[in-house]
Amino acid sequence: MRRVSVVGNSGSGKSTVAAALAARLGVPHVELDAVFHRPGWIALPEDEFRRRVALAAERDGWVIDGNYSAVRHLVWQRADTVVWLDLPRALVMRRIVGRTLARLLLRRALWNGNRERWRNLTTLDPEESVIVWSWTHHTTYRDRYAAAIEDPTWSHCRFVRLRSPGEVRAFLAGLVSDTMPPAGWCPPREKGRAAGDDLGSGPQI
Repeated sequence: MRRVSVVGNSGSGKSTVAAALAARLGVPHVELDAVFHRPGWIALPEDEFRRRVALAAERDGWVIDGNYSAVRHLVWQRADTVVWLDLPRALVMRRIVGRTLARLLLRRALWNGNRERWRNLTTLDPEESVIVWSWTHHTTYRDRYAAAIEDPTWSHCRFVRLRSPGEVRAFLAGLVSDTMPPAGWCPPREKGRAAGDDLGSGPQI
């Protein structure tokens, strides 16, 4: 496992998991949001976005996280593994609301100096609010990635579907350098933890 795509809804913790994976594998972590969002939340033109992602994907090793459909084929054509964080909607929403409030109050910087916007809490437009986007796209992502697992186009990728924080912890704990659990491996559930338990502190992108 050297080229890993990490996907999941906003609030699933995909960037935290991707950073941990990259550190354990000794490869760069590429966050697609950081590539796409320029200062002032100005979007990178799509052609340039594709070019930069294609260059990143040409490397021998990486962990790339993000759900951008415009570049998914560029990433997955080179990926050997897709890690899908398919966490319950209630947990995802609890995380993203808490994360947004914390960043608004503490004025924490995101990519390229950008900060969370108050409209995340005041608008129902999913194009303007990451919270509403996460709510309205939860089923969309679940359907999309469930279909991708069955799509022969991506038969060269090993899909790892993680449905709870306990499964995420078990997956990360089971990684050793460049190895991967065998086909059919299913993360064991942790005793004493409910499926909705949080992963802990840190950014949950």
